[in-house]
Amino acid sequence: MSSRRQFLQNSAAGLAGLAASPLAAVALPAAPVAGKPVVISTWDAGVNANKGAWKIIGPGGYALDAVEAGVMVTESEQGCCVGLGGNPDREGIVTLDACIMDEKFNCGGVAGLERIKHPISVARRIMERTPHVLLVGEGAQQFAVAQGFPLEPQQLSADAKKAYEQWLKTSQYKPVVNIENSGRKPTGPVGGPQNHDTIAMLALDAQGRLSGSCTTSGMAFKMRGRVGDSPLIGSGLFVDPAVGAAAATGQGEDVVRIAGAHTVVELMRQGRTPQQACQEAIGRIAAIKGAKAKDIQVAFIALSKTGQTGAYALQKGFNFTVSTTDTPVLRDSEFLLK
Repeated sequence: MSSRRQFLQNSAAGLAGLAASPLAAVALPAAPVAGKPVVISTWDAGVNANKGAWKIIGPGGYALDAVEAGVMVTESEQGCCVGLGGNPDREGIVTLDACIMDEKFNCGGVAGLERIKHPISVARRIMERTPHVLLVGEGAQQFAVAQGFPLEPQQLSADAKKAYEQWLKTSQYKPVVNIENSGRKPTGPVGGPQNHDTIAMLALDAQGRLSGSCTTSGMAFKMRGRVGDSPLIGSGLFVDPAVGAAAATGQGEDVVRIAGAHTVVELMRQGRTPQQACQEAIGRIAAIKGAKAKDIQVAFIALSKTGQTGAYALQKGFNFTVSTTDTPVLRDSEFLLK
């Protein structure tokens, strides 16, 4: 009994000391700094997405509302790889992943969600109305329906149905670099094109509040149940109000290996600019992959608490969209492999 009492006394003393330490102070959310709003998102899909976000953030709205509304634009478009218009898994079923995070470390995510049009909104409901961060599969769908989200028909879009039927002829799976770019046309053997895609968005509002979002239908023809980085806080997305925010796109497994978005933010904490932080994180992935790095694409975007942006990719072909006015600007990213 005495040893147990001593343990509890020591634990209490340790916690009291931690609460008074500089480390504990660093962990608290920083007071936001007012300034000009900024939105940055991945790929050319970000042009329309940023326009949706700017309708909220431009007039002085909340960054969290903006990053939700912005990527909802992409979820509604019938593209190959985001939302219910995306390509299916190997069983012919579209499954969706998403996450969202605000300036107070509140976050929510959903993975393997079926028949719900806006997974990013489900992720926000998880953040705001449950004690959890991530819901998956059937449970995620049950929660969405209970929250009033309608179940959409279990069917493929015309383009996805055609792609899936073609894929079934070989049933081969091979990632294709830069298929995220909607301007890229399918080429080569069936099973390679239309592989994966993500729309990720970061925003800083006029009150200095940071938020981020990420949504995807994942890799086309993936194994049933596969989850990439997009719904994982710290991998596909991370926001720290004292430093900045980061998000990822590309081959999710390799983003997860280095907790990519969190790594970028931590590098910013150490003094790197958003651009430098993205570049260093890509360098780590390249070092891990070695010669296989040429077979994949990974890219990061980042936004500091003062509104500075950055982006960097493993390979040529990644572009990103930045808005500081109501006119989005599409930019080509710098890249590592020449």
